Amino acid sequence: MSRIRQLLGGRHGNAGEGNPSEGNPSEGKPGECKPGKTFGPAPLLSSLGMSSSLFADASNFDERFIEDYDRIETTVNALRTLGFKVVLTSGSFDVIHEGHSMYLEAARQFGDFLIVGLDSDEKIRRRKGENRPVVPQMERLRMVTHQRGVGMVTLKHSHHPKWALIKAVRPDVLVATEETYTPAEITELEASYCGRVKVLERMATVSTSARLRDIIMANAELTRP
Repeated sequence: MSRIRQLLGGRHGNAGEGNPSEGNPSEGKPGECKPGKTFGPAPLLSSLGMSSSLFADASNFDERFIEDYDRIETTVNALRTLGFKVVLTSGSFDVIHEGHSMYLEAARQFGDFLIVGLDSDEKIRRRKGENRPVVPQMERLRMVTHQRGVGMVTLKHSHHPKWALIKAVRPDVLVATEETYTPAEITELEASYCGRVKVLERMATVSTSARLRDIIMANAELTRP
């Protein structure tokens, strides 16, 4: 977090506010900066093709959603140039609940910048059936960008090769739930595509699927003659 503040030249989330330790006589009292002015090393971000919006408190969806994996790879290379530790995780994030928020917050603690891959609608339908997802992919993407600590989001499509996003990001830490990878796959991932794999327990007391089943059963009871 301190690295982010330094790069933005001031408080986290506002590239337009200067570093309190750096005054500018033409702008008023020492430590005061007019809106829209950027001081300190923040221009380094744009020189590497990055937007300071990726580090802001606001969701900034248009900046955080990057669908093209080549562009993601370029952004990750810039992050590493700045010394950032990159974390990657993935999931459906359908009907976001407390467990999702806790999981994403926990994942973010393993590094400086969190990238989240969301399964596309088609990918989820193939795995969970025609009634899923409940929330369409663009809305799910937007909801995830509102979660604390999420730096970037992208989509994982059915046509993507195995581990395509992992190979593009090559994260320092890959965060997953217990059933995502086998022990053999974790060994392969750590040997070839990421620094380490961190397995987290599910943090929701009730899964989205279980909640939806309860709703369907309740509706069936109400409509039963």
